Amino acid sequence: MTTSPLAASQVHVVLSDCSAADAGSLFAALCSRFSSDRCAEDAPHESREHRPTMWAGTFDTSGADDASASGGAADASVPPAGLSAPVTADVQGSPLAVKRVQEVLGEVFTVHELGEDAGDQEVQLQLRLEDKSSHEIRSV
Repeated sequence: MTTSPLAASQVHVVLSDCSAADAGSLFAALCSRFSSDRCAEDAPHESREHRPTMWAGTFDTSGADDASASGGAADASVPPAGLSAPVTADVQGSPLAVKRVQEVLGEVFTVHELGEDAGDQEVQLQLRLEDKSSHEIRSV
């Protein structure tokens, strides 16, 4: 199977080990800053069968420079996302685009980097994302 390479500004995000609601919260946080192939009507939903589910989306970080110039804050019209449990995210793309996605995720969630696989033009990070409020409560 061959896949076409991502554009330098595109990042592919795959979520696993989470509920559909948590996947929706995470994608909503990313969609508040980046254009995506995931539209609002494409909300994650649980499958009828009891088996592991993964959700994927591609996000274009090319407009992130505009957000950074305005202070880098997330869209105020989108409420901060919450997670009911930790989410595993595999993030793949050019190093700069992946960094932009990781920074946006860090504004909304507590981000733990679990691993990195770097090539000469692409990087893949595995992240564990947690709700910031629950992480702050546990660490007190």
